[in-house]
Amino acid sequence: MQTSVNIHPDNQPEGHEGAGFFATTLDKAVGLARANSLWPLPFATSCCGIEFMATMASTYDLARFGSERLSFSPRQADLLMVMGTISKKMAPVLRQVYEQMAEPKWVLSMGACASSGGIFDTYSVLQGIDRVIPVDVYIPGCPPRPEQVLDGILKIQELAKNEGTKRRQTPEYQAKLAAYGLE
Repeated sequence: MQTSVNIHPDNQPEGHEGAGFFATTLDKAVGLARANSLWPLPFATSCCGIEFMATMASTYDLARFGSERLSFSPRQADLLMVMGTISKKMAPVLRQVYEQMAEPKWVLSMGACASSGGIFDTYSVLQGIDRVIPVDVYIPGCPPRPEQVLDGILKIQELAKNEGTKRRQTPEYQAKLAAYGLE
């Protein structure tokens, strides 16, 4: 007795399919590949970094979402994860790391300190990393739970999946970079 099984992947992009072929647009295929192979660069300065380590560990296992390979070189990363308190002296270093990353790149601000300065409303703490680099996704919390980190990664994956290959050359995107003084 022969049983036929129809297997349909959940992340399959829209397209035309038939016996032995599947056709879709280049943007959708590239977006699917980008979304499922993010290489994060953790820029951790305090307790949010510990929560990120918990997210990478076996209980939450960030590798299941295509982000297993951490990159500690900005030239080989496409997701900058800023975690923890960023001092004003550290802001130029953060900006330099961002500028060294190749396009396309995304930024995730993790925790209250990276997003808004947190409880440290002082002269020496940057009151949000969005003052020096553009941010794509914010994760609230002090520190955020690993489940929130996973949710933030899923939001970045959606951005990566739905972004066209030409979006970064549009006048709107160039204007956004110019607002930050970036090329």
